Formats: sequence, structure tokens, C-alpha cells
Amino acid sequence: MASTSDGDLLRAAAAGDDVAFSVFYRRHLDGVLAFLRRRVADPELAFDLAAETFAAVILAAPDWRGDGEPAAWLYGIARNKLRESLRRGRVEDAARRRLGLEPVDLDDEDLRRVEERAGAGAGDLAARLDELPEPTRRALLARVVDEREYAEIAAELACSEQVVRQRVHRGLRMLRTRMEEAR
Repeated sequence: MASTSDGDLLRAAAAGDDVAFSVFYRRHLDGVLAFLRRRVADPELAFDLAAETFAAVILAAPDWRGDGEPAAWLYGIARNKLRESLRRGRVEDAARRRLGLEPVDLDDEDLRRVEERAGAGAGDLAARLDELPEPTRRALLARVVDEREYAEIAAELACSEQVVRQRVHRGLRMLRTRMEEAR
């Protein structure tokens, strides 16, 4: 199942396949932790946000339409959970409560592992980003990391919005393929 695409894993998870969700989770946990850890000062907060992100993925998997990249959809959920927590001053735990999941208390060793996994995810992603062609990497980072609008990116890169969309889509696809090959 390790070579199964993210889209197939999400479809299977939506149908109740816990093993498929587990593979999807393990495949993306380090990257999601790295994404969140770069944006929050506390590793425990990053862990809580990641837990809520993946709980929300379980609940929303049946609604995933299969268009676009599952990883982009996942990071969109993570970004929304981060925004909610910053706005409310706490991590919302509604998805975890709906699933009946108890909060996890982290000790020092757990926090060290969160930091380690976040670092590993960031290193893997950085290495894969460096492999992308420069125009693709710039478009992808501007859209996914900086959350900028396509029109703004197109103006900066002196190309059309459609070209930016293609670069972002192509970049996500290339990253997914390279990350899957590395596993």
C-alpha cells in the first residue's frame, strides 16, 4: 500500500479503510508538523494543530472531490486550523471530539520527537523543492507557503495566471512523486 497514490488512499479512507488512512497519515505527518512548526513557537501547539488537522481530514475525506492534489488539500486544512487557532487563541478540537479522541499529554521526550519529525519533514521538503525548476519552485512557494493570489504571482513572474496555476500544479505533482519515490 506504500506505493498507492494519495488520492487512492483518501478515497479508501473515506470508505472506512483505516489502513489507508494510516499510510496517508504516516506519509504526511512530518511535512505537516514542519509546516506548522515553522509558524508557531511551541512544539506542543504544532502537535495539537497536526492532530486536529488529521482528525479533520478523516471527517472531510468523503467530501474530497478527487480534483487537485491531495497534499494541497491537506495543507489547506492545516492552514485553516492554524488560522482558527490564531484567531481564537487556542486550538479548536471539534474534529477530534467528534471522533472521540482524547487529548494527548506530551512529555519532554514526546516534544523532542515532535521537533525531530518537524525537522525531518522540513529537510525532506527543502531537498525536494531544490530539485524543482526555479520558475516552478517560485510559483509553488508563493502560492502554497506565502498564500498569495494567482494574479499577484503572475504579475511578479511576468506570466499569465494560467501559467502560474500550471506551475503550481506541476510542482505539487513533482513533489508528491519524488516524496513517494523516497519512501
